[in-house]
Amino acid sequence: MTTTEAAVDAATLEALRAVSTATVTTQLMARGLRNTFLHGLAALNPGCTRMAGEAFTLRCIPAREDVDTLSVYQDYDHPQRRAIETVPAGAVLVVDARGRTRAASLGHILATRLRQRGVGGLVTDGSVRDSAGFAELALPAFAAGASATTNLAQHHACDLQVPIGCAEVAVYPGDIMVGDQDGVVCVPRHLADEVAAAAVEQERLEEFVLAKIEAGAPLRGTYPPDEQTLAEYRAGRH
Repeated sequence: MTTTEAAVDAATLEALRAVSTATVTTQLMARGLRNTFLHGLAALNPGCTRMAGEAFTLRCIPAREDVDTLSVYQDYDHPQRRAIETVPAGAVLVVDARGRTRAASLGHILATRLRQRGVGGLVTDGSVRDSAGFAELALPAFAAGASATTNLAQHHACDLQVPIGCAEVAVYPGDIMVGDQDGVVCVPRHLADEVAAAAVEQERLEEFVLAKIEAGAPLRGTYPPDEQTLAEYRAGRH
């Protein structure tokens, strides 16, 4: 987040954390945005998936053998380490690993540090190592797979807080990353408030529609709801 941007309203984040990514993608599509879901990523701990926070980005380029040696880990200002220690509480660390999974983006110790710092989540289109630890970690984390190989074999972490591509989706610093059991969707920051409000209303209506379908109503007139069904829904709200 730049100093010129106002903080995202806490109620907006709470709403986005409560609705589904399916609902959010529908609302984004209604606003002309079709490429917002980070395809191919899975939750590493299925019991800890709900996530909504501002994107803090880390960009990686291909590693080079003369630069990316194990000795760089002695530098606490290494970009990967600096990202872990500077991503704000509540934010989501989003790693551009170029969709490469042969070497991990990071491991369980660094992810544990994120949790201890109060970070809101982790997203990478690469892999992680120590996946058994992630499976028990109380941190929403999403990745494209697992790999025992350290990141230096394939990734050179270089930039923080720049626009990146993650799973072929453009992510700008400060965008809102929303996660659930289905995966992760990126909400452009300037749309967060209106998408959150519309998503909450969509799910209220869909709960009403689902109840009618479960009671035996046909799709015609019910889903999508016609004016009669909508009138019935509105009457029930008062």
